[in-house]
Amino acid sequence: MINTDLSDVYRAYIACLNQQDWPTLKRFVHDDVHYNGQRIGLSGYRAMLERDFAEIPDLYFAVELLISDAPYIASRLKFDCAPKGQFLGLPVNGKRVSFNENVFYEFQAGKIWQVWSVIDKAAIEAQL
Repeated sequence: MINTDLSDVYRAYIACLNQQDWPTLKRFVHDDVHYNGQRIGLSGYRAMLERDFAEIPDLYFAVELLISDAPYIASRLKFDCAPKGQFLGLPVNGKRVSFNENVFYEFQAGKIWQVWSVIDKAAIEAQL
C-alpha cells in the first residue's frame, strides 16, 4: 500500500469513528488488533471506542498532523470536549477540556493491526 492510499484509509477510519459507524469499523481494524501492546481484538477495540463515546458524548477526532510511511501512520489528534464524570482518573465532570493524543498505527493487510497511544493528561490536569 502506498503512503497516499494509507493516508486516505486512515482519514476514512477517522470519519467512521466520528460517525460512530461501528459496523463499518471492521473495514479498518484487524480482527487481531493490539492496543498499547495488548491484544484486544476487534470486539475489544470497538467496546473501547463505544465506551469513550458514552463517557464523552461530544467526542470528535480531529486530525491535526498526519504522517504516513507505509505500513505506519503517525497522527496527532486534537480533542475539545466535555467528558462526563471521571476521565483518565481525573474529575472532569462535564468541564470542557482540550488535549492531544499522539498515536502510531501499524497496518497489516490494509487494516490497523497495532495501535500505540499517548494522551496528554498533563494538559487536562492544567485545565481543571
